[in-house]
Amino acid sequence: MNYILFDGAFRDQLLPFTFTKPVADLRIGILRIREKWERYLQTTTTTITQEYLSDKWPMVELEENILINAAFCPSPSLVEQVKQLKPNEVLVHEEEYIAFWTREDEEVILENLNPVHVKEEPLFIAHTWDIFKKNAKAITEDFNLLTQGRTSEKIPHSVYCENPDLVFVEKGAQLNNASLNTKDGPIYIGKNAEIMENSAIRGPFALCENATVKMGSKIYGATTIGPYCKVGGEVNNSVMMGYSNKGHDGFLGNSVLGEWCNLGADTNNSNLKNNYAEVRLWDYETERFAKTGLQFCGLMMGDHSKCAINTMFNTGTVVGVSSNIFGAGFPRNFVPSFTWGGNQGTTTYQTKKAFEVCEIVMKRRNITFTEEDQAILEAVFEQTKKYRRD
Repeated sequence: MNYILFDGAFRDQLLPFTFTKPVADLRIGILRIREKWERYLQTTTTTITQEYLSDKWPMVELEENILINAAFCPSPSLVEQVKQLKPNEVLVHEEEYIAFWTREDEEVILENLNPVHVKEEPLFIAHTWDIFKKNAKAITEDFNLLTQGRTSEKIPHSVYCENPDLVFVEKGAQLNNASLNTKDGPIYIGKNAEIMENSAIRGPFALCENATVKMGSKIYGATTIGPYCKVGGEVNNSVMMGYSNKGHDGFLGNSVLGEWCNLGADTNNSNLKNNYAEVRLWDYETERFAKTGLQFCGLMMGDHSKCAINTMFNTGTVVGVSSNIFGAGFPRNFVPSFTWGGNQGTTTYQTKKAFEVCEIVMKRRNITFTEEDQAILEAVFEQTKKYRRD
């Protein structure tokens, strides 16, 4: 069977992260959603996404296909129900379509299909804040998926850990004189990752391949540090999707950083309002600030965005794609994509200069900034013009 992951109805509510990638390529837990499905299904997948993303993430349709809503994370029970779908059926959770069967070039009217309800509550992301809010469950499920039937590398004697059965260390990882607390969940340390000395970490926690925890870091669960990220200072219940840096002191809490982001030294974000009120967050779908139902909610920063040293982000701040923030005071709670500046004034971050930085930054990780990448960012620049002030 050919499996295709589609963006679904939640795509706009997951902006700015889905400006630059399909929903399937968002990271929650240890793995990207696509990686989870491909491990469970034991096959590759393709994607139905926005037209400007389709060159990089094409869709391959065969004679028979099962389409899966990429906002939903797989579980053994859900995967089994997907595999058992018949041509006239659609798998649903409440009012959301999860998966359905289709033939090549066949138009399917989902309302006419027979609904099959999921047997257990699925894990899915409907809003940006779900990425950190549901990260504890996602880490635990991915930990079980990745470690089942495998043996961890040995934990060095210099590392303090009360329950090593809930710690899994991949080959090439380095741990030096750290404290690992698994009371509230497992700790996964990826291939060639490093935890430097005097770091204190509480699970659930995932340190992905080639990522680094700097000396003396304090990290609370549920936190994911994606591939090739560097993190230091204090972090609480946050997700860094990959290739991003928070290499110095400062606080990051209840937040999500996309890829290729950089937080300058002593950058801090607030995750709690002074009056303890519910946090409101910019919603690209409604183009207004929306209630989150959360008392704790910090920073949402899209791919390729960066900030200078001593930057202060207020509670519930959304930063778009490829913005460069600097200056005294708090920037706005919504910083549009391709913004240059801060509280004392902003201008448009022109694509030519932005692309020069992308090329340099990605080359440092031996990754090429391709024409496809440039075309995607150009499309985002045009789509987000209406939000910029100049």
